[in-house]
Amino acid sequence: MLDLQYLSIVMEVDRLGRVTAAAERLNVTQSALSHMVRKFEERHCVKLWTKNGRGLRFTHAGEYLLGLAERVIPQMEHTERSLTNFAEGRRGALRVGMECHPCQKWLTRLTPHYLAAWPDVDFDVRTAFRFDGVAALLGYEIDMLITPDPIDVPDIVFAPVIDYELMLVVQDEHPLAAREFALPQDLMNEELITVPVSQERLDIFTRFLVPAYCTLKYHRTAEQTELMLQLVAAGRGVAVLPDWLVAEEGEGLPLRAIRLGEQGISKCINVGVRNGEEEIAYIAGFLDLARELGVTSSRHVA
Repeated sequence: MLDLQYLSIVMEVDRLGRVTAAAERLNVTQSALSHMVRKFEERHCVKLWTKNGRGLRFTHAGEYLLGLAERVIPQMEHTERSLTNFAEGRRGALRVGMECHPCQKWLTRLTPHYLAAWPDVDFDVRTAFRFDGVAALLGYEIDMLITPDPIDVPDIVFAPVIDYELMLVVQDEHPLAAREFALPQDLMNEELITVPVSQERLDIFTRFLVPAYCTLKYHRTAEQTELMLQLVAAGRGVAVLPDWLVAEEGEGLPLRAIRLGEQGISKCINVGVRNGEEEIAYIAGFLDLARELGVTSSRHVA
């Protein structure tokens, strides 16, 4: 039977890029780690990696073992955490991952309520994965995924928690500010500010500009929504953000939010969990709070 220790070795070698660093991370000497790898290679008649300049390059066998490690080890770590929680009488651990910047603002509002309601749950938020969010959820890297773009996957259940509309935000003296809605061609001479996400994942491109064969004069990104709104208020571009976020963070700024197209672009924040885990008490509690907060947000926007 394959020892998990070898899976840990290939993961650390891949993550750190050097055998010496991997040995230090695993609390063994470099010679001991090299000896273990050599025995494994001799037993299975394969090489796991070869030297590539100052670094290493995984062989096909090594890549296969690394893929197995990335699937198995997170599940084993999840199991160990769960057993520890049971032994210590804790209710559980909830690791939340996000795939959108506005989701962070929404989660920030929900977190204090959840922490107060579930004081014995270990709560953690993660925003970066080696793979996409769905893969991270299926691979037990996270226990919950917050995303505006759910995918139909048999092993994941997505629950919609807040409906919203993407709005074009302009300075209140901008020529478009007097309009009820903007057309794709209206943005062709504009400087558009968005969150730092690839265009393939931005609805303003995939659902608005690209179908109309329209391109932008200039596209820039900003990490913080507060900065995006301040730039727009200063007349340095236009932005696309959820209506509820504009209503909350744009208050007091010389801004105007108008629809994207006559019908607008409707979206929804969804919370995804592994199938069957939605009935776990502390996960169900999160979903209940999320739906309640979603209703409150909708009323605020209205």
